[in-house]
Amino acid sequence: MAYWLLKVVLTPVLRLLWRVRVEGLEHVPARGPAVVAANHQSFCDSLFLPLVVPRKVTYLAKAEYFDKARTAWFFRAVGQIPIRRGGGRESDRALETAKGELAAGRLIALYPEGTRSVDQWVHRGRTGVARLSRECGVAVVPVGISGTADVQPVGARMLRPGRTVTVRFGPPLRMEPAADAADPMSDHDHRRCRTFTDQLMQEIARLSHQPYVDEYVPPRRNGPVVADPGRLRAPGMRGDGLAAPAGEVEADPVGGGAPPA
Repeated sequence: MAYWLLKVVLTPVLRLLWRVRVEGLEHVPARGPAVVAANHQSFCDSLFLPLVVPRKVTYLAKAEYFDKARTAWFFRAVGQIPIRRGGGRESDRALETAKGELAAGRLIALYPEGTRSVDQWVHRGRTGVARLSRECGVAVVPVGISGTADVQPVGARMLRPGRTVTVRFGPPLRMEPAADAADPMSDHDHRRCRTFTDQLMQEIARLSHQPYVDEYVPPRRNGPVVADPGRLRAPGMRGDGLAAPAGEVEADPVGGGAPPA
């Protein structure tokens, strides 16, 4: 109830203050489980994406938001689900939470890059989204969001009115299902999940009209990333120009299923 109440209140406000353009909304299924996977450059991505989707969008929000009173009320009100990000058991629990939401027929939103990018590029994605598609038999709808970095630049607390935000949805992608539905990990192949995820991120980059760089979002402790065209390269290549190992294991395969600020 709170979700729809907030949507009714916020939708006219957001459309009054910003020019919101939507393309390809027909690619989002009207019912049934699915995943929408988007690029992430601003906290307000998590406002504009649910705004344009007629269905309820459930984010797996990073648990830190629920630790702070000033943000916890909002995320609880709109029915978002807290997850602890990290490797190992934390990632497994996050994946199981997402599977539960999909089993209930819900539409969940993920940011496969794992966190907010500050360099205007679309980065390498985490393979959790591929595992969800494969193990749950659901489609992944790629989404390219542009303009939100102008609405709320890095470090800005207030949203700047008068900007244009575009949300583009692409045709759904689907990972081939597991051979054994009872044991979906029996024939798990990281190479296939990696290939699917790379294709998904390239489609997100195309939809957002942003360049793709095949490396994970750099840690922010070193300060804002300065764009370097030399770092842009074809998928499957690492920073040293060598092909990424087929068995490369991620510390956090779920990525940012949440709207990280």
